[in-house]
Amino acid sequence: MTGALNVIEAGPEHAEQVVDVIHRSFGARQILDPPSTAMDETVESVAEVLGSAGGLLVERRGQPMGALLFDESRQGLLGLRRVSVDPELQARGVASAMVGVAEDTAEERGKDGIWLHVREELPETVQFWTRRSYLPVGREGPLIAFAKTLWLSREVPTPDLMKDLARRVERLLHRGDLLVLSGDLGAGKTTFTQGLGDAMGVRGPITSPTFVLAREHPSLVDGPSLVHVDAYRLGSPDEIDDIDLDAVAQNAVTVVEWGDGMAEQLNDSWLWVRIEVRGPRPIDPLGTPHEGDLDDVQGEDIDPRVVTIKPRGVRWAGVPLRSTVLADSSD
Repeated sequence: MTGALNVIEAGPEHAEQVVDVIHRSFGARQILDPPSTAMDETVESVAEVLGSAGGLLVERRGQPMGALLFDESRQGLLGLRRVSVDPELQARGVASAMVGVAEDTAEERGKDGIWLHVREELPETVQFWTRRSYLPVGREGPLIAFAKTLWLSREVPTPDLMKDLARRVERLLHRGDLLVLSGDLGAGKTTFTQGLGDAMGVRGPITSPTFVLAREHPSLVDGPSLVHVDAYRLGSPDEIDDIDLDAVAQNAVTVVEWGDGMAEQLNDSWLWVRIEVRGPRPIDPLGTPHEGDLDDVQGEDIDPRVVTIKPRGVRWAGVPLRSTVLADSSD
């Protein structure tokens, strides 16, 4: 079969096609105990869901190939139900296409993430969702609850707005959290960290720790301290162990600049923050880029930054990242 997949937003008028795909998909599965209730779906029950929460239908040349139903019952999250692919049309990218559109739909609806249930007796299905960065966050009988927090990217044109972005991120942070910062020299990683420190109420000043590798900034407000690490001069991930962060990391928020491939071993969950410069990077009078550049330049010398924040690990599953960071972004 040739031709592109067409993923459409399904409405009540598509209920007959959707329920047919659901029945064919779930009917071909192994016998489960207790059995799935998907076979109880009717055109009427599916039409009701499609008329309220909505869903997706995948077609190729007019032939229905896959479908799913949305669930709006959890605040800030978009649920996926009855994820179905015609058993005779497997391994054609149908499920992956639906997931991609579902994630776009969640973003368009202002959701922070996605959740769904997967039967533990279906290891291939579990593996499918795991490969797409969905994480198990709970269990309800034979059902494994999976969740994924959506990442975000936004333009940050000035140092003040970079610090404001960091202050918004700080609202989500707890003791023991890890942030891995990446970006070119002079992109603004230290500026971002300064915004975090301001919001956390730690002792300053916060400057690039390049020559000391790590600095601990104790809290002035009975909160967690901020541990600021620069991994730029480390030759391998093993060298980060020499800094001996274990003694303080559990009771601190740890920020590691140049931490890609280095700092992830410190925690099983982290926030990955990538700062990209759109335009020529500012250079100091000696011709050497340095991390303070975003603070030092003014006016037309400032090039917009694009900051991308991606959650990694169970700690960030279900966290309202987008709604917190992007709330009142015009202020």
